[in-house]
Amino acid sequence: MVDKSFVVDWNKNSDTAYTAVLDESKLWHKRLGHSNYKSLVQLTKRDLIENFSKSIEKEDVCELCQLGKQARLPFPTNKAWRASERLQLIHTDVCGPMKTLSLNDSRYFILSIDDYLRYYWIYFLKHKSEVASVFWKFKAAAETETSCKLKTLRSDNGTEYTSAMFQGFCDKVGIKHQLINIYTLQQNGVSKRKNRSLMDMAKCLLFERNLPKTLWAEAVNTAVYLQNRLPTKALVHKTPFKAWFGFKPSIAHLRVFGCICYAHVPTVKRDKLAKKAQPGILVGYSSVKKGYRVLNPSSNKVFVSRDVVFNEKSG
Repeated sequence: MVDKSFVVDWNKNSDTAYTAVLDESKLWHKRLGHSNYKSLVQLTKRDLIENFSKSIEKEDVCELCQLGKQARLPFPTNKAWRASERLQLIHTDVCGPMKTLSLNDSRYFILSIDDYLRYYWIYFLKHKSEVASVFWKFKAAAETETSCKLKTLRSDNGTEYTSAMFQGFCDKVGIKHQLINIYTLQQNGVSKRKNRSLMDMAKCLLFERNLPKTLWAEAVNTAVYLQNRLPTKALVHKTPFKAWFGFKPSIAHLRVFGCICYAHVPTVKRDKLAKKAQPGILVGYSSVKKGYRVLNPSSNKVFVSRDVVFNEKSG
């Protein structure tokens, strides 16, 4: 107090407010799989999703982003032909084998991307021989969901795609199968870039809480879930989710991957003296029902729960 007047340190208040915004920005950066800050700013600026922070501040350097995603500077690219409707062109690629088995003993994943809306799907495989059956499963689901027919499939020359059986089925159902030229991976650049982007984000998710490599599939699956809800240069002021489903996604439910959590144990599964919650680790979001995927560290099994309390500051 000076001369019976209170002195307000405006700089201190301003610094405190900035720190609060920066802390919230860092939290959303982690919840969204260490997505780049330009994407986070676009989410706010363009109002692309529901229940997101209204202000984003970039931290100087995120160490985990450098460890998990650092790459060479981009090369100039030529503008390629783009599809003009859903399922007109699907890019597909198989990634693997991974050196470490996933919790479900998978070593591969297959990524399918809609060229027009950039929405994508992922399936996990134990063997490359499963590619054909998984692709037909994807085709049936995508066509049922959109009432459109898959017209063109673009893949590399892997034997899983060049077999007589696979090509015969494509011919039978009227799918034009484009094989890229050997040693010219740029022709399937969409899927190759997405694979790299997914693996980069998955590594950041695992590094965030020093999680074991056995959770790679959970991390990649979560990366797909998040990237479908993030802006992409291929779409103008839209996320792939909005473009595909027609409405903005909400991200109010997102939490930091790998954080400690407590899942409610239903009454029918416990006696009166048993604990009401099961401690676990958040490893993603269910695609088949509303709930979180939680890892039970004791059994090393993943279960889905709707009623979960999170501690995002520890893990």
